[in-house]
Amino acid sequence: MSVLVYTESEQGAFKKAAFEVASYAKAVANQLGTTVTAVAINANDTTSLGNYGVDKVLNITNTQLGNFNANAYASAIKQAAEKEDVKVVIVSSSADSKYLAPLLAIGLNAGYASNVVEIPSNTSPFTVKRTAFTNKAFENTQINTDVKIVGVSNNAFGLVENTSSATTEDFDPSIPELGVTVESVDKASDKVTIADAEIVVSAGRGLKGPENWGMVEELADVLGAATACSKPVSDLGWRPHSEHVGQTGKPVASNLYIAIGISGAIQHLAGINASKVKVVINTDPEAPFFKAADYGVVGDAFQVVPELIEKLKAFKAQQ
Repeated sequence: MSVLVYTESEQGAFKKAAFEVASYAKAVANQLGTTVTAVAINANDTTSLGNYGVDKVLNITNTQLGNFNANAYASAIKQAAEKEDVKVVIVSSSADSKYLAPLLAIGLNAGYASNVVEIPSNTSPFTVKRTAFTNKAFENTQINTDVKIVGVSNNAFGLVENTSSATTEDFDPSIPELGVTVESVDKASDKVTIADAEIVVSAGRGLKGPENWGMVEELADVLGAATACSKPVSDLGWRPHSEHVGQTGKPVASNLYIAIGISGAIQHLAGINASKVKVVINTDPEAPFFKAADYGVVGDAFQVVPELIEKLKAFKAQQ
């Protein structure tokens, strides 16, 4: 009766979130005195999961699951949970997992706690700490159902290496009728994604126009960061909507979030509050973002950012 963890992959490679939820699952398994079983879907190499405490991998290879479908993926994980007779299922807080987790909860008649930031403080009753009110508060939540689903908040637990020899077992669940067929997916392959980024460089209307985004992209390149933007910027068509972060865009839980020329509307702050360190560059010392920032620079981005880029380049050249 192991702890089951769904490990997300993309184009056959595990995402960073997969290793984080595996690390979390191992910590929970230690509390319960059991092992960790992972579900991997169309992954090229499952051995890396053993570095993070996974004891067994149920490896699903199915062309029908080549593109994410919440119903199909939830059905596959449900069948894995029933096969292993698990009582605790761990998923990430990615957009995909947030789609499938409620469906999985219905299928397993399970309680589901999302945005969990710590391992259970108690296993009987099963109690977890999670964020609430768009990361402005914490709450301790009891999951009283027989089967429990925990959604781990991105970048909350971190990667914890715990090497074991993971065995791999082929698993062939029945896949329901998908109903929707994905014809093609176009994705940029040369950029860091916002969801997986350790560092995010974001900018707003303070940059005055799309023609000035070169310095934002250059700063991101120097830092190995993802680029993002505020909602007004994407609405104006300066940047693609895929880069819009905030409450109505993509949530960000990076280690470092740099906001350039963003005033800090409450909807934007709600989407990036989970980031660990927030740096703001703005000409307006009264900008709301400064109240939420860990570090603030009052200055013209067109002067500050190029100087920051040069300093970072010089620092990296010395390494």
